[in-house]
Amino acid sequence: MNSRPPAILDFDGSVSGIERATVLPLQPWQETIRFGCRWRDFQRLASLLAVRLPADPGCVFTGSGDYHHLSYLLLQRVTQPLQLIVCDNHPDTMRYPLGIHCGSWVYWASRLPQVRAIHVLGICSHDISWRHRWEIHAGPQLRRKLTYWSLDVSTRWLNWPGRRPDPHCFHDADTLMARFLSQLAPLPVYLSLDKDVLSPQVVTTNWDQGRFLPQHLLRLIRACRGRLLGADITGEASVYRFQRRFKRWVSALDGQPLADPAQLEAWQHQHRQINRLLLAEITPALAAPDPAR
Repeated sequence: MNSRPPAILDFDGSVSGIERATVLPLQPWQETIRFGCRWRDFQRLASLLAVRLPADPGCVFTGSGDYHHLSYLLLQRVTQPLQLIVCDNHPDTMRYPLGIHCGSWVYWASRLPQVRAIHVLGICSHDISWRHRWEIHAGPQLRRKLTYWSLDVSTRWLNWPGRRPDPHCFHDADTLMARFLSQLAPLPVYLSLDKDVLSPQVVTTNWDQGRFLPQHLLRLIRACRGRLLGADITGEASVYRFQRRFKRWVSALDGQPLADPAQLEAWQHQHRQINRLLLAEITPALAAPDPAR
């Protein structure tokens, strides 16, 4: 049996039904960390996790996709050279001048020395289109450290004029995943799964969603078996009303859906089923714990 049991960073109470999980109750941090936060608060949380989270946890669940920037803290704990593979409907390289937030963390991950390459798979969001060119950090892609693998949204505008059509833009998820896996480098992997990459016919999340099905994520996990250094899952259905006016305003701009308790429970039931399905593949795919840690 893999000796790396899963962990839950429990900010919003949205994750349950995970057997053998280490649960860290973090509800008092919800207002401060959710969606985005200042660097000093982020580092305070990092110091807490350094003490309370096992050095080599199994798959880490972080709750709503509003907490996807926690992946950056988890990546910081891994010192071995790796490639970061993210499944997400958004690029998460957006500019955010007030610190770090759930839509900017991939940019900061690109600056970590142990992260040698980043692939973001399944983007349907027009956040990567030329209309939003001033909102994203283009540097990591221009330096060929970051590659977006998208569905019907091209980043050809980032290339020099006259280049051929975007080779990483596809019309269907099957072709995208097959092409990516055919080019998968032999480097160790850190895998971050945001369930907003999944079709809304599979689960309902707090964000606009993509077109992946569970089979695409399972195929990717199996391809990483034995060299998966770490993994996290985010994108749970979660409802929260911010106390701070600025965060209430920003979350309203995102159009996050609200739900009554019965509807929310139905959404979270869908997520529990998907989480068990993904975890059953991730746990045996994880590499053995690092004996030096």
